[in-house]
Formats: sequence, C-alpha cells, structure tokens
Amino acid sequence: MLMKTNLSVVFLGFVCLVLLTQPVLAGAIYTWVDKNGVTHYSQQPPTQEQQAQQLNSNDLEPSKIGYIAPVKKEAPPEMSESEKSAALIKEKDAKQAEAICENAKHNLDVLTTHTKLTRQEDGNKEPVAMTEEERQAAITENQQRIKLFCNKK
Repeated sequence: MLMKTNLSVVFLGFVCLVLLTQPVLAGAIYTWVDKNGVTHYSQQPPTQEQQAQQLNSNDLEPSKIGYIAPVKKEAPPEMSESEKSAALIKEKDAKQAEAICENAKHNLDVLTTHTKLTRQEDGNKEPVAMTEEERQAAITENQQRIKLFCNKK
C-alpha cells in the first residue's frame, strides 16, 4: 500500500511537472497606428475603424533588455555680436557683404605676402610702420571677416 501511495505521489508530481513546463503557445499579435500616430500592440484585435497587421509571436525577435542612460542634448552655440551683425548685413545688403568679403580677401593676401607694412593713423597723414603684433592681429581680423561674410549659409 505504501508503494501505491509513493507511486501516486510520483505520478502526480510528474504530471504537475509536465503541465508546468509546457512551452507557452504562440499567439497572434495585432499592431496598428491610431489617428494620433501612436503605434499599438495587442493580443486583441482593434475596432473595425483601424487597419491592423497581424503578427505571429514566433516570428518576432526579442529585443535586448537593458538600460540606456539619457544623453543631454547640447544647445546650439549662440551667435556672437559680430556674427549677428554679419548675418544682418548679408540679409539686408548682399552687395555690401560681398564687398566686405572681397576687401578682407585682398587685405589678407597683402598681410600674408608682405612683412614690412605701413598703416595710416587717424588724423595723421604720415605712414607708421606696422609691428608684427599688429600685422598678426590684422590677419586674424581679416580671417574672421572672410569667415563671416564669404561663407554662404
């Protein structure tokens, strides 16, 4: 009798084990996009108004599960005052912007091909020799003007 009870328990345990380990059966999954543009997935078909696509759950690849840290978007750099004024000139008077561009290109060409330059000070008619620091500053200034007025956006 003890043997029958042990067999019954083993058989009952085996039946429970078989029932609990059965794979989940694949079912139909419906997907549709509502009038607001939101994509829905459900095992229940949508109302008649929406056009749904039927997918088989066996055909779907599982996605990787994990956490992706959010990335802060950097704000676009603000325009400097010189960039704002250059944009305004380019918008209002294209010929003036083109003249500034050509003048800056010419000045840069002269500044980079010659080392002994003179400049004329305000109110003084005598030319004054330009120092190397002044020449480098003028080169930088003309490069900035070329960047602002010659590049088309």
